[in-house]
Amino acid sequence: MSLSTFFNPESVAIIGASHTPGKVGYAIVENFVRGKFKGKIYPVNPDTSPILGLRVYKSILEISDNVDLGIIAIPSTYVPKIVKECVHKKIPSLIIISGGFSEIGQQGKLLEDEIKHHLKNSKTRIIGPNCIGVLDTSSKTDTLFLSQDRLGRPTEGNIAFISQSGAVGSTILDWLSEESIGISKFISYGNAIDVNELDLLDFLSKDKQTKVISVYLEGIKSDGKYFLKKLKEVSKKKPVIILKAGKTERGTRAVASHTGSLAGSAKIYSAVFKQSGAIEAENWEELFDFAKAFSTQPLPSSNKLAIITDGGGFGVLATDEAEKQKLILPEPSQKIISELKKHFPSYVILHNPIDLIGDANDERYQKTLDSVLSSSEYSGAVVITLFQVPTLEQEITEVISSMKKYKKPIICCAVGSQFTRNLIRKLEKHGIPVYSTPEVAVKCFSALLKYSQMKK
Repeated sequence: MSLSTFFNPESVAIIGASHTPGKVGYAIVENFVRGKFKGKIYPVNPDTSPILGLRVYKSILEISDNVDLGIIAIPSTYVPKIVKECVHKKIPSLIIISGGFSEIGQQGKLLEDEIKHHLKNSKTRIIGPNCIGVLDTSSKTDTLFLSQDRLGRPTEGNIAFISQSGAVGSTILDWLSEESIGISKFISYGNAIDVNELDLLDFLSKDKQTKVISVYLEGIKSDGKYFLKKLKEVSKKKPVIILKAGKTERGTRAVASHTGSLAGSAKIYSAVFKQSGAIEAENWEELFDFAKAFSTQPLPSSNKLAIITDGGGFGVLATDEAEKQKLILPEPSQKIISELKKHFPSYVILHNPIDLIGDANDERYQKTLDSVLSSSEYSGAVVITLFQVPTLEQEITEVISSMKKYKKPIICCAVGSQFTRNLIRKLEKHGIPVYSTPEVAVKCFSALLKYSQMKK
């Protein structure tokens, strides 16, 4: 069964819809209304007085129309009965927001078993329980129970984000919104009694709106060998970037009490990611640093990198990281040097890194980038711009952006206050990713290279 009705439903029922602002069931209804969801919204509550102007139904079975997606936000002990009713009504997709299942022990596991029993021989699929569900920026499907006043929603983009943890996922969504990083879909899948990480990876591998898949993973619900096989299949189609939590002994125990998952050895997971062609991130910032690079940049054809800077110290830091990442920094050929010497003062340093010095102007960057990126000597560039220098004009953003014509990765590094941040936003609107440290910029080039090598 396709998972499409989780993300693009024509009608949703919120079972446990509340009349009280601040309650989970109220926030979900409000988010669908405020988010301008184009389909039909059916709140369900024994109290049938209207919620936000919408007719309220006493029971899911009272709704005469077809329902594509049911969102269940009621105490866990009542959930199996509601699932049975939803299966009877042939609702294809259910999201169980409620907690109080296997993550709390045996009593909760019995409730999950009862739900699974009702699913047998049906076509109904479930995400959850113990999750916050999905956000689709295109269809405006938003099952998060967190108010838009307190948690920002990212704009439309091509990065999909799967998170086993609702708390981690929602926090990152807020951060992505602030950083203006767009997403295609977000899925918090919780205890995964039905739809698991492999179902979601498979769906996203075929999703036209998704170019990159990023994953926060605590443990897997699927068979280990099948997980490796499926991850290999998906990684061949699209980059998959994974942040694995629960790497320490105590972290592993915390995972078991969070979503009831088996965390397993960090070394085994890392080996699986490497074998499958997935990219492992060390922390959540790296997860989206890499995703941002993959979502905007072509893959490099080799490990030959040019570093271009107007600040020598930043060039040294980038060089150190390039060596750690086993990248090659070829010295510019005599042809490139001769060409640049015609236009540059004698004190410009034409090695690699190429240091354009603190009086660099737009022309120096333009000439250097044209020479380097048009040459077969380099497969991409890390461009470090200290926008604070007075000789640089604001048009430097157009200069750098115009280099996309060479179809090679361009990764930028810039850091500073409001003036710099304004120019960073301009670059990123043009599809050039910008990072606050030279080390991160180089790591992102390295991640692109590793995936490129795996694809070959």
